[in-house]
Amino acid sequence: MDFEQFFADRIGGLHREGRYRIFADLERQAGAFPIAKNYRNGSEQDVTVWCSNDYLGMGQHPAVIEAMVAAARKCGAGAGGTRNISGTNHYHVLLERELARWTKKEAALIFTSGYVSNQTTLGTLGNQIPNLHIYSDALNHNSMIEGIRHSKAVKHIFRHNDVAHLDQLMSEADPAAPKMVAFESVYSMDGDIAPMHDLCTVAEKHGAMTYCDEVHAVGMYGDCGSGVAERDGVGDRITILQGTLAKAVGVIGGYIAGSAQMVDFVRSFGPGFIFSSALPPPVAAAALASIKYLCEHNEIRVRHQERAATLKRRLRGLGIPVAPSVSHIVPVIVGDASLCKQASDELLDHYKIYVQPINYPTVPKGTERLRITPGPLHDDAMMDHLVDALATVWHSLGIRKAA
Repeated sequence: MDFEQFFADRIGGLHREGRYRIFADLERQAGAFPIAKNYRNGSEQDVTVWCSNDYLGMGQHPAVIEAMVAAARKCGAGAGGTRNISGTNHYHVLLERELARWTKKEAALIFTSGYVSNQTTLGTLGNQIPNLHIYSDALNHNSMIEGIRHSKAVKHIFRHNDVAHLDQLMSEADPAAPKMVAFESVYSMDGDIAPMHDLCTVAEKHGAMTYCDEVHAVGMYGDCGSGVAERDGVGDRITILQGTLAKAVGVIGGYIAGSAQMVDFVRSFGPGFIFSSALPPPVAAAALASIKYLCEHNEIRVRHQERAATLKRRLRGLGIPVAPSVSHIVPVIVGDASLCKQASDELLDHYKIYVQPINYPTVPKGTERLRITPGPLHDDAMMDHLVDALATVWHSLGIRKAA
């Protein structure tokens, strides 16, 4: 087999379909976010970033930076090993304590990423609990899907946010079989939010555990910012809360929180935890500082929600099709991979606005979009510029407007 030709043919297919992914070569500027330097075609220019998952700008907050720098000076750059073999630093212990306090759970466990925390926890529970049936929302993240798939547990997929379908599927299974319902709180591509009260009610009816991925809600919902479970008052009804430190918290890493026994079980049996080197202590220290700040400053969440609501209102007023998001995410629907890429390129080349096109397989074909994430640091002038640019690009490319 000509392996190189195989690789070239498959990549060529992505180019022809307009789905080939080009990474923006960005250099974030601490203290200037959402402005970043973009290195492109042999030159550099300042651009405004409108698609970052650093939703609140905490990755460049002075308190977070100072905590990271101070920990690096104190402890060095890396952890030096896995958590079991010399890699547990005191900052890891402090961060896990803070995460447990933040989520109002008995214990927490940190991982190298949110992807790893999902894959490891779901994979471990599904593999270790005999005959476990896992009920997974149809739009769950790839990391959840991979964890469930590799667990070899009995898998059921219920229609997205469809509580009645979940109840039907669970009613058809052996009542004695152990069960778990896995879902997200905020779905990152459409911006909708799970009916968490109702999902918990169905799970409780069937004696099931609940597993909630809060990665796109951590830091942004609830008076203290721990997520939608806090905002909606259902945290005590959810068995396992999973989240990330890489989005609104502003650094990198993932975590789970729940009972002390469950956390200890994953710590003791989860290969993705056992065999991975620990997070660098400066990262843990930065995450700790960020969480403490977010818990004490609800005004940043109020501003964040206002920015998202304002942008959605203004775009809809121009007939630009925004999906019915009820969260901070603003999905602007293009519906064609090539047009989506062209729109992104025009915004970057002509208006110095960076919004990454989102195409299949991240979203279904025909729903290609620009996923915009306004934040508290996007001021009115930036928003005026974005809205005007989108209106012009929509017209110049002939992209369909909302009905």
